[in-house]
Amino acid sequence: MLSCVLLGWSAISSAQVPDWCRTLPRPAYKKLERVKTADPWFEVYRVRPGVFAIYEPHQSEEVISYLIVGSSKALLFDTGMGISDIKKLTSSLTQLPVSVVNSHTHNDHVGDNWQFADVYGMDTDFTRLSAKGSREDAQAEIVPGEICGDLPKNFNAALYATRPFHVTHWLHDGDMIDLGGRTIQIVATPGHTPDAISLLDEKNGLLFTGDTYYPGPIYLYRPETDLDAYESSLQKMIGLLSKDHAPKLKLLLPAHNVPVADPKDLRRVLAAFREVRAGKVKSSPRGEKKEYKFAGFSFLMK
Repeated sequence: MLSCVLLGWSAISSAQVPDWCRTLPRPAYKKLERVKTADPWFEVYRVRPGVFAIYEPHQSEEVISYLIVGSSKALLFDTGMGISDIKKLTSSLTQLPVSVVNSHTHNDHVGDNWQFADVYGMDTDFTRLSAKGSREDAQAEIVPGEICGDLPKNFNAALYATRPFHVTHWLHDGDMIDLGGRTIQIVATPGHTPDAISLLDEKNGLLFTGDTYYPGPIYLYRPETDLDAYESSLQKMIGLLSKDHAPKLKLLLPAHNVPVADPKDLRRVLAAFREVRAGKVKSSPRGEKKEYKFAGFSFLMK
């Protein structure tokens, strides 16, 4: 069992370990091939050939970034918390040049963007604002109860912030990125944020869903969240499920908690979301927010 640490790095008793930490590792990881890494902050899993899930289990967000490898270049879908060095980690997984694309630009997904020379970004004002960096959101990720286990030895909590980064290519819905033998399509899925996207690897039947869907509490309460856009994006993703009555998607790869999910989940999520918006579901209080719970996921709203 991992212990949790407080700012100041003094350990707290096992009785104070938060629930999310007690349940690690999640059962889904037992079915995946684990790849050895020298950095204990990360766990790496080979989900499919040429697809590595880079999991950060020691912070409550349980962020998952993905390294997608082609024959000529690799694409890193999100750069995580920026608490440890994801660039150094990716260099140990591939010697190909690595470009960055973000599922969206909340701080927990762009933490190490600044380290990369080739960064794609959605052409939105929200992306441009996020690229300036921030401190407040980053600091909120390391308050007591948010860290499970040990932080990296050279991590400086007082200086922790999301550093500014430079976008070298502006993206739009439907754009394609050729990795050599593997083509990735940009699917705009705004709602969680204005710049939220999914990545479609149609040839291999993979949809990387970012924060639009993952098993767990889906955050839909921030000022930049647009509920109408979120519902439309779920409908759009469901449209990718099949082609000519044959299954088109084989696997969803979410950005939090576990890296594998059933494409059929999307229909359940949309139906549940519509029930919530129609006032048919009772909520439970969660701090200042409301949580609408369903089997395997929930919506956290104002």
